[in-house]
Amino acid sequence: MKTTNYRLQTEIENLKEGKEEWFKNYVRQVLESDKPYYAKADYLGLSIQELQNKIDYLSEDIKELTALKKRLVNAKELSLQAIASVIAEYGIERLDGTAISSITITPSAIKSKETFKILDAQALIDLGYYTVIVDEDAVKNAMLTLEGMNEIDKYIEVGVVAEEVPARIKVNTRRMHTNNQAAELLSLAEQAA
Repeated sequence: MKTTNYRLQTEIENLKEGKEEWFKNYVRQVLESDKPYYAKADYLGLSIQELQNKIDYLSEDIKELTALKKRLVNAKELSLQAIASVIAEYGIERLDGTAISSITITPSAIKSKETFKILDAQALIDLGYYTVIVDEDAVKNAMLTLEGMNEIDKYIEVGVVAEEVPARIKVNTRRMHTNNQAAELLSLAEQAA
């Protein structure tokens, strides 16, 4: 792994709009130096390549971190639901802690979501509800008025979809707590297990 940066690479990394002239002067100095032409080409080319390597490395890291974040968010959600299920099995509604105020269960709920389906797009376009395609926002707004509803009712279908939101726990943190006490308690709990 390369541990040093070329000066040109560092200058490129710090290049900002409006500061190009100084950079151009530095490149001119490189080209006008007494070094052989192939050394100049290598210096310029390797500096750009090293910068591209950093960009590629960061791009790969970003992909990996994005995937990790998605996996951790999903794992957290699953753990909140699993813990809520187990706590509910024991008939517990609330667990009080020292580092955290308490853990409570949010009850399972049904969440409704409105659906919107256009049945006859051409008829809506003929009525003036379009941009290049049917303007769904304009259609939704028109449905809020009696005149608009009468005009477009036969061309659309409105429905409601129910989605169950599973029970999960909520961790309520204390406003003032000492991490030392919490760490000691967690250590004791691990030793007991």
